[in-house]
Amino acid sequence: MKPGMTDSATLPPLRGRVQRGAPLATATWFRVGGPVDWLVRPADLDDLLLLLRDKPPGMNLLTIGAASNLLVRDGGVRGIVLKLARGFTDVVAEPDGIVAGAAALDATVAEHAADAGLDGLAFLSGIPGTIGGAVAMNAGAYGAEVKDVLDWAEIATPDGLVRLAAAELGFAYRRAALPEGGVVVRARFHARPGDAAAIAGQMRAIRQAREETQPVRARTGGSTFKNPEGRKAWALIDAAGCRGLRRGDAQVSDKHCNFLLNLGAATATDLEGLGEDVRAKVKAMSGIALEWEIRRIGEALS
Repeated sequence: MKPGMTDSATLPPLRGRVQRGAPLATATWFRVGGPVDWLVRPADLDDLLLLLRDKPPGMNLLTIGAASNLLVRDGGVRGIVLKLARGFTDVVAEPDGIVAGAAALDATVAEHAADAGLDGLAFLSGIPGTIGGAVAMNAGAYGAEVKDVLDWAEIATPDGLVRLAAAELGFAYRRAALPEGGVVVRARFHARPGDAAAIAGQMRAIRQAREETQPVRARTGGSTFKNPEGRKAWALIDAAGCRGLRRGDAQVSDKHCNFLLNLGAATATDLEGLGEDVRAKVKAMSGIALEWEIRRIGEALS
């Protein structure tokens, strides 16, 4: 048993899938990183609430979605990684909005809204993640953010299920203030009646823009750094001479320099180190300290 790994007997009796020492690299868009002590996919909401309530005190628990904006370090993750799957993917169209499970893909929610002739959610088709992650990080693209369209989110906590209105979630740029230990399980988004064909056209335009400007077919992790107030991270990175910069098989994209790429054999250490190289060069050039937008979890190899 690895140092820090917890015996399965200490986990509550879950009905969902529980894997010990599960690899995480294959779950991420970067395709790098070490294993996790326990990868848990709860069967349903009751299973999740049991886990949150009865997991061993002090055991670390991290939630992942599509892992499109996630870097798992090479030493892996101690504790539990939670991934919502079946049981959390329902999407229901209502006359003035959409209710979606946390594991539903953002693009799927946008498609359901378009099919129902509901306008205002097309921007979700440009966000490569899940609804739970979109709420937790106030995801945004193409001039809109989750906070602009969210009515409420249901959040599982160690004390039970709570429903919070958007105004109670403390939304800021790329973050929300979730309850301690909380996991988003469902959300409702308001929308307005619109023309289904016109909405589908908006989504096609978004997909085309992503294809033309972002390395969407590469092993990447989405936007690496947050945009500083009034500035664009990609422009600062470009001005600092970092377009195409490499560390081993990790590279700053030539197509969009706020994206890091795994050219094939990069490690998480290579990618994170390259990101820090970029931060240092931007700081030296502009005096601006870029903040990571990619979520980095786990431990470096010793």
